[in-house]
Amino acid sequence: MPLRLPASASLLALALAAATPALAQTPATLPAPIAEDGAVATGPRSDLHAQVLLDRAHFSPGQIDGRVGSNQKRAVAGFQAARGLKVTGELDDATWQALQPDSTPPLASYTLTAEDVAGPFQPIPKQPAEQAKLKAMGFTSAGEALGERFHADPKLLQALNPGVDLGKAGSTIQVPNIAPAALPKAAKLVIDKSDSTLRLYDAQGKVYAQFPVSSGSQHDPLPIGKWKILGISRDPPFHYNPKLFWDAKAGDRKATLPPGPNNPVGPVWIDISKPHYGLHGTPEPGHVGKTESHGCVRMTNWDALQVADAVDASVPVVMQE
Repeated sequence: MPLRLPASASLLALALAAATPALAQTPATLPAPIAEDGAVATGPRSDLHAQVLLDRAHFSPGQIDGRVGSNQKRAVAGFQAARGLKVTGELDDATWQALQPDSTPPLASYTLTAEDVAGPFQPIPKQPAEQAKLKAMGFTSAGEALGERFHADPKLLQALNPGVDLGKAGSTIQVPNIAPAALPKAAKLVIDKSDSTLRLYDAQGKVYAQFPVSSGSQHDPLPIGKWKILGISRDPPFHYNPKLFWDAKAGDRKATLPPGPNNPVGPVWIDISKPHYGLHGTPEPGHVGKTESHGCVRMTNWDALQVADAVDASVPVVMQE
C-alpha cells in the first residue's frame, strides 16, 4: 500500500502478543471441521501437520488453516528447492522425511491465561474517519488474538476445541505446535511477483526462509528493481491519504489511524527507497498471497515481524517478475 512511514516518526506503544510460551506436545487425531463443505484432519502427515512443520522450518504457509491451498504449495515448493529435493509443491515421502526429522506432532496443549483473555477487544469500524477515533486498532476477540499468537485461522482454533470458550482463562486448548525462533541476519531479500513470495538469502546465496506475500495490483504495480531499506518502524500509526488510493470512497479525508494488529500495515513497516512503498503486515492474514495489495508487499503480521528482525539498512531488496 503506497505510504511512507519514516523510521524516525514517533510511535505509540501497543502491547502485542509476547513470545509464544513453551507448549506441552500432545498427539491429536480428532477431525476438525472448519467449513460446511469439509473438515480438516489433524493427524500425522495431514495438511495441518505439513503447515505446522513448514512454519517451524521458516517456509511459511501463511495462516495455518489445515486445508491445502496455494500458500501451502508455494511453501512446499520453496522448501523442496532449498533442500535440493524434486520441486513439485506436493508432499511426497522425501519431503515429509526432510520436514520431520524429530517426529514433531502437529498439535500442542496450551492453557489460556488471564492475560490472553483480558483484551480490551472491540470491533474495528470500516471507515478511516471512525478508525482514527480509536485509541488502538487492537484485536477484536480473544480468538483473533490467539490466532495471531499461533499463526492460525481463528476458525481452525475453534474447530480444534469444540465447545470450549476461547475467552475463558484456565481452559486448556489444542493449538498448532509452532515454535517461533529468530531468523539469522539476511544477506539479500527478494520479492518474486511470479509466485507471490518473499525469500531471504544467506551470504552464500542460499534461500533459508520464504514467506507468502500480496504484492501490487494493476493500479499500483510492484516496483520492479533493486531498492534499499531506509528504516523499520514498529507499531506504526497509519497516515491515510485518500489521494494515494484508487478505491478511496468519495468524501474520505486524511486521517491518522492508531497502531495495532488491525492497523492497515499491522505491527511493522519496513520502509524502502521507492517513495510511498514498503513491506508490512496486515489485518487480514487469510488474504495474503491470494488478493492484490495497494502496491506494497503485504505479509501476515507474524511473518512481517520475523522479516523485520532479519534485515536492516545493509540488506538489498530485489523486486522481480
